[in-house]
Amino acid sequence: MDDKRTAVISGLLFGAGLAISQMTNPAKVMGFLDVTGSWDPTLVFVIGGALLVSAIAVRVEKRRSAASQPSPNASIDAQLLSGAILFGLGWGLAGFCPGPALAALATGSGKVLLFVTSMIAGMGLFEWLQGGGATASAGDA
Repeated sequence: MDDKRTAVISGLLFGAGLAISQMTNPAKVMGFLDVTGSWDPTLVFVIGGALLVSAIAVRVEKRRSAASQPSPNASIDAQLLSGAILFGLGWGLAGFCPGPALAALATGSGKVLLFVTSMIAGMGLFEWLQGGGATASAGDA
């Protein structure tokens, strides 16, 4: 199977999983994040399932390739911490993180469109502030 078809199938499967688990529903996510109020623990199973699949995939990849080493830039620095804080604030305030927000675009909701537009604008702002950063080569498309 070629890379593009694999990517499309993987994306559709991921989006379906997000929709079935209700990760595209901000009210469900906010209920999970509200640990001091009426906490809804059901998304723990989504996280557990994702961790299980990831652990298996990492194990398989390590067996396939001895070259699977952590990135040399795997250190915790101010940029990583500030990005994690912004991600958490966005998720906590809006009830969306990037994957579920993109999957929720299919609902046609104005709130989802506003979130995704803001997310893309934030990504553009980051690139601009970083001086343009690395650009994708034609072979990456």
